[in-house]
Amino acid sequence: MNIEEFRDFCLSLKGVTEELPFGPDTLVYKVMGKMFALTGIDSEIFTVNLKCDPDKAIQLREEFHYITAGFHMNKKHWNTVNAEIASSKQLKELTEHSYQLVVSGLPKKVQAEFQNL
Repeated sequence: MNIEEFRDFCLSLKGVTEELPFGPDTLVYKVMGKMFALTGIDSEIFTVNLKCDPDKAIQLREEFHYITAGFHMNKKHWNTVNAEIASSKQLKELTEHSYQLVVSGLPKKVQAEFQNL
């Protein structure tokens, strides 16, 4: 999966926006205003930071050499995935996991707004 395909996939999810809050070089994907994925636009290697359940994060890092603790993120809750090595299927699954974690953590009022989209 390349960065354009990743972008299209993220934007296909309900309630997602694409933003540049950290400057012009970092794409950030948010659901209902909360970040679930980010990637550098001009990086030599296409990597993605994704939120992850802490126990699953450790398991993934142990199992896959291309998944590491989140670069510049809370390493307990974020992983960095080398998207050039991960399969498209795995990257989509990990992105959906991140997305669902964020959605499930939204306040009830925001979750209600999300359901009505």
